[in-house]
Amino acid sequence: MWIADRWKDYEVIDCADGEKLERWGRYNLLRPDPQVLWSTPKQNKNWKKLNAHYHRSKKGGGEWEFFDLPQEWSIHYDLKIGKQLTFNLKPFSFKHTGLFPEQATNWDWFSELISNKKKQNPDKEIKVLNLFAYTGGATIAAAAAGASVTHVDASKGMVTWAKENAVSSGLSDAPIRWLVDDCKKFVEREIRRGNHYDGIIMDPPSYGRGPKGEIWKIEESIYELICLASQLLKEEPLFFLVNSYTTGLQPAVLTYMISTALKKFPGKVESHEVGLPVSDNGLVLPCGASGRFIGK
Repeated sequence: MWIADRWKDYEVIDCADGEKLERWGRYNLLRPDPQVLWSTPKQNKNWKKLNAHYHRSKKGGGEWEFFDLPQEWSIHYDLKIGKQLTFNLKPFSFKHTGLFPEQATNWDWFSELISNKKKQNPDKEIKVLNLFAYTGGATIAAAAAGASVTHVDASKGMVTWAKENAVSSGLSDAPIRWLVDDCKKFVEREIRRGNHYDGIIMDPPSYGRGPKGEIWKIEESIYELICLASQLLKEEPLFFLVNSYTTGLQPAVLTYMISTALKKFPGKVESHEVGLPVSDNGLVLPCGASGRFIGK
């Protein structure tokens, strides 16, 4: 398992009875987590010192209950390459805060690849495509490492949020293209335009809609998109990353899909679960899986 264990501004304090107790900077949030199927004693004092609690509804969805939480606040993450990222957080629909902290393990991985490549040839541009780019965690990590990034997401609000994170991280002048677009249609257009990238990041939701109502179901669409996106890689690509939060897409499935789609490229594929350490009990909370291709 790849574990995001280098956070200082975030931690999973404890988890039990379908919920996880988290610290986001100075604030404690209690949110549901479908992986937490166990029941253990809630002995940590922070269970009773909540700033917000997201309650799931039996009918689907849910709502936040706020006790003492600002509308927006920030936390930081220090990449292994020595660059600090800043994320602006706010609670919004369906329990989210605008960040998936387990992805830090991937940020460190590809930012080191980019940084090392830039050291070998400082004048050479490293182009990275980030699909389903959300609030830009991967985008600003890649940009901080020296890459030119194309950030694509179907939500105008998420792209605006990502821009704010870039500015807060000191990357307002970084070479980032911000695009509100359907990811598959964008990839198809890039193929026709003949554009190519050194690295591709793909962080698709289990289910979603494009800007014009296009329906996305990961099990039905992910392999086709991986195959399409592989056509955008340069002859000797640096990396290709696919994340999955869907339980049906196990690490082995990610490995098979990426290996098959990228078989003509020199390199290797490795996939694992991604997780977050739990402070109180020493366990690791599973948070999906990632498949990584690294070029030779």
